[in-house]
This record gives sequence, structure tokens and C-alpha cells, in this order.
Amino acid sequence: MRFGAILAAWLLVLPGAVVLPAQQVGNLDAPAPKTKSYVVYAAEPQVVVAGKRSVLELNFRVVDGFHVNSHTPKSELLIPTKITLQPAAGVKAETVEYPAGQSYSFSFDPSEKLDVYSGAFTVKLPVVAEAGTHTVEGTLRYQACDHAACYPPKSLTVQVIFTAK
Repeated sequence: MRFGAILAAWLLVLPGAVVLPAQQVGNLDAPAPKTKSYVVYAAEPQVVVAGKRSVLELNFRVVDGFHVNSHTPKSELLIPTKITLQPAAGVKAETVEYPAGQSYSFSFDPSEKLDVYSGAFTVKLPVVAEAGTHTVEGTLRYQACDHAACYPPKSLTVQVIFTAK
């Protein structure tokens, strides 16, 4: 028996039941809407010297019209950009090195300067790796803003793929 027929039969039993017209709210089989990403990561293969300290570069780009707080925002109320990396076999990662931010102020309060990233920025990851191909996975957490508002924090999956020779 179809659901509509079951519902109609059930409503016959309930005195005073009000039947509202069905409303289509979407297709459950459709893919979920993709949330807007304000930062793009370019996963580029890199080659380092095996067994020696080398520096990997993680290249990001903030979408035009937006900026993200730097890793050291000027207020504790602002969410810093931060990358968290998972341990990888054969790779000893050191502390991530962030670039300096740019000074930014809003037109409604030019006296307050924020420390932000906009456009392209590169995060450096010093590593010592055994010979072979490696993948270090992680997450970049950031909060994007435009000239009028800041948006909820987001996380971007990062894969650093490199070969140590």
C-alpha cells in the first residue's frame, strides 16, 4: 500500500483532522549543496632530499573579494588561520611556518587594523623524510570575511604529496 493511501486511511479515523496540501521541498536523491569555500589549496607534487631538513610549500589562495585572519590576528576574538597536520610514516614534520599577514582596515573604522591574508599565501612545512613517496594529510581552519561581514569558520582538507630522494 502506498504511503498516500495509508495517510488517507489514517486521517479518516481522526475526527477534525486537517489535511494540508503536500509541498515539495527538494529531491532527496540530489547531491547536497556544496558549501562555499573561500580558500583554495593547490596540491603540487614536490621533491626533497631524503634524510635532510627540507621545506615543503603549501600554496593557498583566498578567493577574490575576501580575506582570512592571519595565524596571529590582532584580537583574541578573531579566529586565526591554522593548519593541523596528521603524523605520516617516515616523515618528521617540524613547526609550520606562516607568512606575515597584511594590515587591513574597514572603511567604517579605519583606525582598527587587522592582520589578514588575501590573494595567494604560502605556508612552509619543514620536514625530514625517509626516501620514498609520502603524503601528509591535514586541515586548514580559517575564518573568511569580506568588507561587510565575517562568516562562520571553515575547514579545508589538505594533502601534501612529496617525494624524498
